Amino acid sequence: QVQLVESGGGLVQAGGSLRLSCAASGRTFSSYAMGWFRQAPGKEREFVAAINWNGGSTSYADSVKGRFTISRDNAKNTVYLQMNSLKPDDTAVYYCAGGKKSVVITPETGFGSWGQGTQVTVSS
Repeated sequence: QVQLVESGGGLVQAGGSLRLSCAASGRTFSSYAMGWFRQAPGKEREFVAAINWNGGSTSYADSVKGRFTISRDNAKNTVYLQMNSLKPDDTAVYYCAGGKKSVVITPETGFGSWGQGTQVTVSS
């Protein structure tokens, strides 16, 4: 069973940056796609970004495209989310997600493992 542990959340002013990390264990990390989701208060969880098994392909929600970058280090079993130009609307709990396969075709059904989440708060 895969375990996912996020870190790097916190409080930042609008326009600032944060880098989230997710350490994975319990399965062959380099064989699976990874992703990030977020959930704001009173809203449903939404897809943020995904990366395939070797980092060669990434996808993003329109709301973060051009500001966020997902990456992975298979030697460290870690996936990252670099968040720049943060906005108050980015405030949410961010969840790391483990893919069911090496690539994610449909974010809504492509993930089967979840971390505990890390809070990101962007002040105006």
